[in-house]
Amino acid sequence: MTDRRTAMTTASTVPYASPASADGAPFVSTPQRYDAILLAGFGGPEGQDDVIPFLRNVTRGRGIPDERLEEVAHHYRHFGGVSPINAQNRALKAALEAEIARRGLDLPVYWGNRNWAPYLGDVVKEAAQDGRTRLLAVATSAYSSFSSCRQYREDFARVLEETALGGEVTIDKVRQFFDHPGFVDAFVDGVVDAVRGFFADGVAPQAVKVLFTTHSIPVDDALRSGPRDIDFGPGGAYEAQHRAVAEVVMAKVGEVLPEAADISWELVFQSRSGPASQPWLEPDICDRIAELPAESAEAVAIVPVGFLSDHMEVMWDLDEEALEAAEEAGLKAVRTPTPGADPRFVAGVVDLVEERMAATPREERPSLTKLGPWYDVCRPGCCENVRAGFKPAAAGVAP
Repeated sequence: MTDRRTAMTTASTVPYASPASADGAPFVSTPQRYDAILLAGFGGPEGQDDVIPFLRNVTRGRGIPDERLEEVAHHYRHFGGVSPINAQNRALKAALEAEIARRGLDLPVYWGNRNWAPYLGDVVKEAAQDGRTRLLAVATSAYSSFSSCRQYREDFARVLEETALGGEVTIDKVRQFFDHPGFVDAFVDGVVDAVRGFFADGVAPQAVKVLFTTHSIPVDDALRSGPRDIDFGPGGAYEAQHRAVAEVVMAKVGEVLPEAADISWELVFQSRSGPASQPWLEPDICDRIAELPAESAEAVAIVPVGFLSDHMEVMWDLDEEALEAAEEAGLKAVRTPTPGADPRFVAGVVDLVEERMAATPREERPSLTKLGPWYDVCRPGCCENVRAGFKPAAAGVAP
């Protein structure tokens, strides 16, 4: 893989950016004041009547009929039509507010979603009405891809245009935090606890498998994740980032449990939703679980490394389907926790905010993989949507 530290530093105007970020440099060098934090979430239904309207929002522009949406709706209906994601974002918002107050920062947190109330457009208007016009966004996704980064940035631009606030409000975004200690360390304890439990049950290290799982995406989208001038391998920056984080987590597990050094791990994928004719990242987690007994595995730790909190893809695809697959395979299985509102993660997010405000030099920024620290301002051509191409986006250099 090409050394990303030699990536281009071409200056360019960044739409809707603060003065410190507008020149397009990958890392800001001028301290910047912000008025508020914009916590940007995916959103989810909060009742049975919300499910189909929510799924229409998620799939807008694709022409998917309601009868096909019902195939996904049953996941939500299983839980009373309520996605846990909004409650989790409320908890994260409250935790961020408490940590920000503890540090004496005058930064209210506005929370808005892409696909359900409270909508981003409404909260951006609310912030502007409150006189908070210089916003720093934190998206609830740690990795680089269209759906986990650029789509948020496109929504920021869309909202500023639709609200006619593009000449008044600026939106920057903290760097992708996949390898920030606050995010990574929140996974380690869960893996240690799972492995210790297997050992206590008499499972030998060689019979334990750790599967790090994340949302599958189309291969073509994966190849376009991250800057286009860097070769990250066949899965693009998206897969490379996940593999790098998993490697760090297992190294930290080994520091706590030296006997875990013989445990094997791999990256798997879940929640595929595209047509069978379209290649998506593989292998699927349930397919791999079914294969493990033939490889002399007796226990599997399922680590949702691609997810910030226990939302639907975790509660259904892992807690229901993957754990059922493990039971059918005769394997002991544990699904480890997501960061959620873990104090280490919350503190790490506020560290990222202060890092951006202070324009901390790149070499002084914490990152646990060779891929980081990631960029403050997304690079030209980063994370293209293969089907729709590039739309206007905030917090990045235009392609």
